[in-house]
Amino acid sequence: MSQRETFDYCPRCGADRLEAHGIKAQHCQRCGFTYYHNPSAAVALLVRDLRGRLLVATRGKEPAKGTLDLPGGFVDKGETGEEAAQRELYEESGLRLPTEQFVYAFSLPNSYLYSDFLVPTLDLFYIVQLPSEMPTVRAMDDVAQLSWLTPAEIDPSRFGLISIRQGIARYLSSLAD
Repeated sequence: MSQRETFDYCPRCGADRLEAHGIKAQHCQRCGFTYYHNPSAAVALLVRDLRGRLLVATRGKEPAKGTLDLPGGFVDKGETGEEAAQRELYEESGLRLPTEQFVYAFSLPNSYLYSDFLVPTLDLFYIVQLPSEMPTVRAMDDVAQLSWLTPAEIDPSRFGLISIRQGIARYLSSLAD
């Protein structure tokens, strides 16, 4: 179900007089408010150790519970992408790194089911090269498990979220170039 189909009432005045306004918005006939269904920003982290292994999470919650994922999550209001990446890595693994360690790589559009509401997202992928020492990581927050996998051990089809699957495939392809 698309986001437009889930909005029955105007988020400004509560009226049930919403109508499609192009393909990406809804317009309230009562108060004149137009709501654009723009994506929320999210981050995904390609964390590499010195041996070239990637830090991979197992999702502990829906959507896609039990599938592989990358550390990451939604960007909070007032945060930069790098600050969100730093916070999410700490919340999910206990790793605390300076924002300079987070290097933007690429972005991919996605949809994320949150509380039975399909949220369009723009996932910002960051590469994080760990420093010389191998830090201890521990699964926290909504992560059930963390693993270090070599590129040869990574199967993109095991990642449950579409953009993450695509991002992993793109990352692996860049290693082959």
